[in-house]
Amino acid sequence: MTLKNKTAAVTGSTSGIGLGMARAYAAQGANIVLNGFGKPEDIEAARSGIESTFGVRAIHSNADMTKPAEIEGFVKLAEETFGSLDILVNNAGMQFVSPIEDFPVEKWDLILALNLSSAFHTMRAAIPGMKQRGWGRIINTASAHSMVASPFKSAYVAAKHGLVGLSKAAALELATHGITVNCISPGYVWTPLVESQIPDTMKARGMTEDEVINEVLLKAQPTKEFVTIDQVAALAVFLASDAASQITGANMAMDGGWTAQ
Repeated sequence: MTLKNKTAAVTGSTSGIGLGMARAYAAQGANIVLNGFGKPEDIEAARSGIESTFGVRAIHSNADMTKPAEIEGFVKLAEETFGSLDILVNNAGMQFVSPIEDFPVEKWDLILALNLSSAFHTMRAAIPGMKQRGWGRIINTASAHSMVASPFKSAYVAAKHGLVGLSKAAALELATHGITVNCISPGYVWTPLVESQIPDTMKARGMTEDEVINEVLLKAQPTKEFVTIDQVAALAVFLASDAASQITGANMAMDGGWTAQ
């Protein structure tokens, strides 16, 4: 498989799952558009690392995925720099935990904007070019919470369920245009962000590290193992391949059996 001469744009890709996906596409020969916030030196290290490791071109956009005008600019930057945007991955997201009656309205609005509406705006901007070329892959990072709920995560659960619905509608609209639209729904993924939360949880709950991992983080995952960034990235690469051309409108669970229960 090769993605040479293709361009992949991944939102929320300056670290974690998004960066893993970007590097996996670059390994297949795709040029990359990174997006997200962070320390300038860290972002530059990620960008230049992709170029030097994989021999492709990589650029970074600091577009705010809660602002439609900046999202449009993100897509335009990809098309003007590389001539096309072929693979769009909507990965940017955030979480906030609170009972519904105490849930700050501004947090609800922000989570819906970033986790759901941003995907609508990127797709709206990218689809015309994909239609013109007769080929495209849209991959949306959902979550096990796109299929099941957890308490105190109302905005996140609502957004991820909505993202699956948006993806299905788009898949039907684009089915005869050579464009597929799918969701990947990971369970708990071992990322630096997850790892950094363990000490605080140990302190707050009076638990050991192993107890936090197995009784809190992995409680819902029957395999009792974290999903890895590389596993999610490998699925994202497969969904961009010709072998996956008849997979569209799907929501693919990668959650250690969480949603099988």
